Amino acid sequence: MPAAPLDIDLLVLGAAEVATPRGAAARGGAELGRIAVLPGHGVACRAGRIVAVAPDADLRARYRAAAVVDAAGGVVIPGLVDAHTHPVFAGTREGEFAQRMAGATYLEIAAAGGGIRSSLAGVRAADAGDLTARLLARLDRFLALGTTTLEAKTGYGLTVADELKGLDVIAAADRQHPIDLVATCLGAHAVPPEHQADPARWERIVIEELWPAAAGRAAFADVFTEGHTFGLDASRRLMRAAQEVGLGVRMHVDQLTPLGGAELAAELGAASADHLEHVTDAGIEALARAGVVPVLCPLVPLYLREPQEAPARRMVQAGLAPALSTDFNPGSCYCMSLFDVLSFAALRYGFSAGEALTGATLNAAASLGLAADRGTLEVGKRADLVVTDLPNHQHLTYEVGRSPVATVVKDGRVVWQRREGRA
Repeated sequence: MPAAPLDIDLLVLGAAEVATPRGAAARGGAELGRIAVLPGHGVACRAGRIVAVAPDADLRARYRAAAVVDAAGGVVIPGLVDAHTHPVFAGTREGEFAQRMAGATYLEIAAAGGGIRSSLAGVRAADAGDLTARLLARLDRFLALGTTTLEAKTGYGLTVADELKGLDVIAAADRQHPIDLVATCLGAHAVPPEHQADPARWERIVIEELWPAAAGRAAFADVFTEGHTFGLDASRRLMRAAQEVGLGVRMHVDQLTPLGGAELAAELGAASADHLEHVTDAGIEALARAGVVPVLCPLVPLYLREPQEAPARRMVQAGLAPALSTDFNPGSCYCMSLFDVLSFAALRYGFSAGEALTGATLNAAASLGLAADRGTLEVGKRADLVVTDLPNHQHLTYEVGRSPVATVVKDGRVVWQRREGRA
């Protein structure tokens, strides 16, 4: 006599494929693109976790679900993980975009008082309630585009009070929204204008006041390591001080110049080294030896009209395990869609669909210390998944110009669903 079906919360059935990387650590080199592609499989969820990934017929026989999602012949993938965003701000910078279209460079705009510093006034003037409302509205869009975990940076306040306000905003939004937020304090984003005459004073404030206060609110600290912001010596002091109070380290490095930030990230054992458009071969080798996850932002050079690409294929050949991100922010990439990033990783880096998917799920989760909990569709992991209307996983990078997201499941429950038809 067959066993009675087990009661569970959710079944996802009717997919053309389930496509997922596997494992609990970042995958690089030849392993980057080795994903499981499972035709006719579905996913069973109970108490917020995945309890089975199996053929539909097996799932129907074994489980009785309180809710069933019909994937309608689409592809099911893990919930996307965006490992680098700057979503706490109060004003956009389309004027700077127009300046770039007229030929101005990022550094020229920054030198004239634009760039990061142009976002300070809005954040400083806004109260926490206003910033939280703005962030929640942005998170709604991220969720509709398939993101279920998001690293969220501060960095547009650049006073101790305003940076802590930003962290409080992230915490408030995290409590209210289905997306899981991982907070990063980017107090070393730039030297604020009131400290331009004595940049070392802001560095001391960050080390002595901001990092200790942020340690109870953020998982990570971050620094923008460049000649016009914080050089190698200042970045080393800042990041070592962050580590001393228990903050993890993420770093913007070698984005605009080959300064050697990648080597510093390796020296410090950073969780991630981000951007890397100008990383050298020595920097790549150092990151590989240290096991640092490079977080790549393929839309940013396009948005900034910069010709230099991150040498992603060289990184993969060196054994690195790159993550992919939007770098959503008001100045250098106003884009919330990781699906666009998947396509541009293919077009700009030559990534296969499997490589791109791993970069935006498992490897991104690994850079946040969360790969044991999410980033793949495997038994025991958090039941975060996206049902797309794509006919097969290769369409993840093939199709551009619209969102393929039909349903988003977070912690085993449907949190977003397209109302009707194809997008």
